[in-house]
Amino acid sequence: MKEDEKPKSFEASLEALEQIVHQLENGDLPLEKSLELFEDGIRLSRQCQERLNQAERRIEILLRDNQGRPAVSAFEEARSISDNGPTDS
Repeated sequence: MKEDEKPKSFEASLEALEQIVHQLENGDLPLEKSLELFEDGIRLSRQCQERLNQAERRIEILLRDNQGRPAVSAFEEARSISDNGPTDS
């Protein structure tokens, strides 16, 4: 990233990454341009992954119980029970 360039939002970075993927998939770019786009794509991918990791850490902090332990629940199991009703047949 250039020094004067501000970090993009997650959504803007993801959109830019998608555009790079489409350009590279076309396969009609010169080698140097392809390499430049690939480098930009890797940078954007790492930025997006870091933002996702930060969001996950924030969520984990928000979901702690009174003793500071992570409050873990069976999300998929709870959802399937509520969708299908009890399975006591």
